[in-house]
Amino acid sequence: MQTSHEELKSTNEELQSTNEELQSTNEELTTSKEEMQSLNEELQMVNAELQLKVDELSATSSDMKNLMDSTDIATVFLDNALHVRRFTSQATHIFKLIPGDVGRPLSDIVHDLDYPDLLDDAQEVLRTLVFSEKQVPGRDADWYIVRIMPYRTLENVIDGVVITFIDISEAKRLEAELRAARAGGPGS
Repeated sequence: MQTSHEELKSTNEELQSTNEELQSTNEELTTSKEEMQSLNEELQMVNAELQLKVDELSATSSDMKNLMDSTDIATVFLDNALHVRRFTSQATHIFKLIPGDVGRPLSDIVHDLDYPDLLDDAQEVLRTLVFSEKQVPGRDADWYIVRIMPYRTLENVIDGVVITFIDISEAKRLEAELRAARAGGPGS
């Protein structure tokens, strides 16, 4: 009976020790759960802030696209290596651009301009940061004012060039008609 009593006492002590370990583990788990809940709340706040930033960027991107489309000016954005970063739909009338061309060198893209120095001029603008503007003929009797400007980030870092193409074909036709009328007019 003494042995039984000692075994019972020993078992009781083991159970009590196990119970204390379980209580300690439970307290640790409760603390971990509270920490996880706190981290989860922080992550939810960060996620909400990031979602606001994504929404702002999306709205800004939409604004930019609508602005570029409404100006009806062909525009091509190039990075520092003169690879296509973005372009307006109007630019596809001058360059044979498709969405898959983003990231490709502009030198790989076929265009309708009689402007062999386009890439050299873009490189010069990158080098000197001096705006370039030229009147350039197209291959179908079209004419464009081509403006090449440095692409500046909000932090004022040069990150490529922006090239715009303004169609001046009608003005060139009228100018030619006026010259012809003056040449064939009275007193000639």
